[in-house]
Amino acid sequence: MSLWIWIALAIVLIVVVALAYWHLIIAEGAYLGSGVVAYLYDRFARRYDDIKGFNREDERHFIARPLRLGLDLVGARRPWLLDVGTGTGRVPRALLADGGFPGHIVAVDRSLGMLQEAVRRLEGDERVSWLWLDASELPFPDATFDAVSCVEALEFMPDPRGALAEMVRVLRPGGLMLLSNRVGWQARLLPGRTFRRSIFRQMLMDMGMAACEVRRWQVDYDWAFARKAGSALGSGEEGRSLVGCLLCPRCGARDWYVAPHFWRCDVCGRRYEVRAGILLLAD
Repeated sequence: MSLWIWIALAIVLIVVVALAYWHLIIAEGAYLGSGVVAYLYDRFARRYDDIKGFNREDERHFIARPLRLGLDLVGARRPWLLDVGTGTGRVPRALLADGGFPGHIVAVDRSLGMLQEAVRRLEGDERVSWLWLDASELPFPDATFDAVSCVEALEFMPDPRGALAEMVRVLRPGGLMLLSNRVGWQARLLPGRTFRRSIFRQMLMDMGMAACEVRRWQVDYDWAFARKAGSALGSGEEGRSLVGCLLCPRCGARDWYVAPHFWRCDVCGRRYEVRAGILLLAD
């Protein structure tokens, strides 16, 4: 075999390795479909927090404190928060760390392994409902939640704009949204999944947010604090429950028969398993 053939094979191998590194390490499977992303996170769920090296004080300062201050302005005595792409329960753990959060958190993720790790770390805290589902179509009516958060997850969703639109849809008028947007040199390697600061802010405003502040958070992320147009509804929603809010992903009905190990839609008959405290809604 001639030298030129060996050189050509070496170039092909380098290109293949580079593409594999980009797809699996940089993009974390984002361009290969949500199933691949979920599989990769399932594999590393137990080691995820150690790999990321989260600092408890930073989490309290940058996540829990802004959410609590924002929810005070919303005015609900028992606020409901939706955490999209919850992973190992980073946002719920930050909010519940000192026991001062009076509301309820609905935490969703496409990775079952990450959810299982979140449940394990929070030891079955009843202030959190865990749902295994895809964030592209959130099974909740319009204006359900007082706040929505999505931290270090948006860039790995198949359609970030569509996911953002869903988050805005389920947020109450006057409600708070806390988001992260990937920046830095790696963001340039995620076309269509990340946004320049000015574009990100304008996109949120175009979706119905009346106020939006975007600022640098850390090396790889910006923070966005946004509030939905309209007046905060105040208290009076303390009787909300997951049974009363959740829509059947198949038919959109809100009539449930709830058993310890499954939920069944009374309209279409679809049955959804409950496993280790997680309601399995994904296909």
